[in-house]
Amino acid sequence: MQEIKEIDILEIKKSKFWCYAFDVKTAEDVGFYFDALKKLHQKATHIVYAYILSSPHLEKAVDDGEPSGTAGRPILNVLQKRGEKDKVIFVVRYFGGIKLGAGGLVRAYIQSASRSLSSEK
Repeated sequence: MQEIKEIDILEIKKSKFWCYAFDVKTAEDVGFYFDALKKLHQKATHIVYAYILSSPHLEKAVDDGEPSGTAGRPILNVLQKRGEKDKVIFVVRYFGGIKLGAGGLVRAYIQSASRSLSSEK
């Protein structure tokens, strides 16, 4: 397993988005990182993620309480467009008190996912 360290932190209207990307082979690997991030960010509002596994092929997106389709799906779309396999992206959000709206959330999660992959290399 890889070391748990944030790749980037994005701040939008006082909300903070902590970005992480990890190489994974199984859904259990994803669960390991989710549990570790949950312990690390106990006061986080949301821990959103998406992953793509190659064998067996599996894709999953999780909104973790954000409005349906505004968080996990945009992250999954970034993975798909970049052709990533065996990769998970987590975005941990601390709500800053200002609602971003559906469009704002989608943009924030796309930007966070893109930055996590760009910073990872």
